[in-house]
Amino acid sequence: MSLDHRLAPEHEELRRTVEAFAHDVIAPKIGDLYERHEFPYEIVAEMGRMGLFGLPFPEEYGGMGGDYLALGIALEELARVDSSVAITLEAGVSLGAMPLYLFGSEEQKREWLPRMCSGEVLGAFGLTEPGAGSDAGGTRTTAVREGDEWVINGSKCFITNSGTDITGLVTVTAVTGRKADGRPEISSIIVPSGTPGFTVAAPYSKVGWNASDTRELSFDGVRVPLANLVGEEGRGYAQFLRILDEGRIAISALATGLAQGCVDESVKYAKERHAFGKAIGDNQAIQFKLADMETRAHMARIGWRDAASRLVRGEPFKKEAAIAKLYSSTVAVDNARDATQIHGGYGFMNEYPVARMWRDSKILEIGEGTSEVQRMLIARELGFSA
Repeated sequence: MSLDHRLAPEHEELRRTVEAFAHDVIAPKIGDLYERHEFPYEIVAEMGRMGLFGLPFPEEYGGMGGDYLALGIALEELARVDSSVAITLEAGVSLGAMPLYLFGSEEQKREWLPRMCSGEVLGAFGLTEPGAGSDAGGTRTTAVREGDEWVINGSKCFITNSGTDITGLVTVTAVTGRKADGRPEISSIIVPSGTPGFTVAAPYSKVGWNASDTRELSFDGVRVPLANLVGEEGRGYAQFLRILDEGRIAISALATGLAQGCVDESVKYAKERHAFGKAIGDNQAIQFKLADMETRAHMARIGWRDAASRLVRGEPFKKEAAIAKLYSSTVAVDNARDATQIHGGYGFMNEYPVARMWRDSKILEIGEGTSEVQRMLIARELGFSA
């Protein structure tokens, strides 16, 4: 049996469309937006009109009827040019809309998904807390029943897409009770933007992803209807584990795109930049560095596509997603470092895309599960307990 990694015609058409959009629309604008720390509203609106936010969702909810492989293809092509735009799409789909699609009631889906699929509304996923990052089970935010309402108190940090002008909701994980052994029961609850007591802080000052929206959230006696519970009470922990498993595939695709973008920019620069009477790309030292970078990006692409294909086929994919995320994020950092070295002093100047890629790469080894967490997951899948 042979493995065929070629894309189906519809996936290849999508790839080419997003590739052209990234180069023609995003590339000329994003550098300025990035340096001013401005959210790319016009670009996001155009992505919405293209249907990118609805790629993996059924047409009955306003989606494009595609799959997770299609989402990954779009993310890779966007990240070849810019990661702030790519993470806005990734978080809007994987963390914002996907929890409602997988676990929400029919009423919740009808109310929110069409606007999220069109890009009119962004959703966020409130999981991480100051004392509960990798240990997401350590959630301290609480939600208590009072009559026909949940009363939520607590805080979240590092939440993407949570404070834009088009953010419509945050799905918050909160402790809603205790199990017989004393462990917390965690549930997921929709908190619409603008709900009294729900405060969104100013944007973080970040090393990278400067054209994306990331904020701290606080909940002080926030009241929402009991009907805002997503799925079953006490099932929030299992829900976000599934969300993170899928999200790791998306982040892996994004990381692969960044790694490939580093190759693209470095090949171009190596052919244009001359030193000692010849193009620096004529030096075998540069050629070998570029060969290593291309090899890494190629293998990372195989990894995330394999995990995505397993997900699409309904097969187990947890281990493959962790492998893809671990490897591709490492590759992104390695390629960004080498691209900066190839560019020399210019690689340290923000006017060059590789400087942005260097700043954006490190978070990929941290977000949606650190590299250490991925190794733990892989070891568990091999039969070891941590």
